[in-house]
Amino acid sequence: MDQGRDKEFTEKLISLNRVAKVVKGGRRFSFSALVVVGDKNGRVGYGYGKANDVSEAIRKGVDRAKKGMISVPRKQETVPHQIIGRFKSAEVLIRPAAPGTGIIAGGPVRAVMEVGGVNDVLSKSLGSQNPVNIVKAVFNGLENLMDAREIARNRGKSLQEMWG
Repeated sequence: MDQGRDKEFTEKLISLNRVAKVVKGGRRFSFSALVVVGDKNGRVGYGYGKANDVSEAIRKGVDRAKKGMISVPRKQETVPHQIIGRFKSAEVLIRPAAPGTGIIAGGPVRAVMEVGGVNDVLSKSLGSQNPVNIVKAVFNGLENLMDAREIARNRGKSLQEMWG
């Protein structure tokens, strides 16, 4: 990959885990890394990498995150409307907030919002506390957000009529 393109992305490590595989001679240890990558301008992705050393696991996670990026619809610096993202038993409530509020969210949700360029948001994690499931729930919510232009087009109105 060209180095110029890599510079525009911000990477955040959400969780690093040492995992063990039990074999005949004992335990084999490896590392798993959950990473979020974004351009702080509405594009964000997550990746999960496993390898025998930490840096390789993180690199794999970053590569996977860059492959699966999504764009987040934003209204100024917040999300356009409230949504609940669900994945397995993890639920994440994401609500828009007034300018200057900041990111009021727990660990994994905060990381996703920071690299995604959403600066004012309220959130609450419900159910599972597993970081992988929380991140997947956040992405489920972000994927289901509707863009203001899309809503206005569906209703047959202009963007100006919608927001007043």
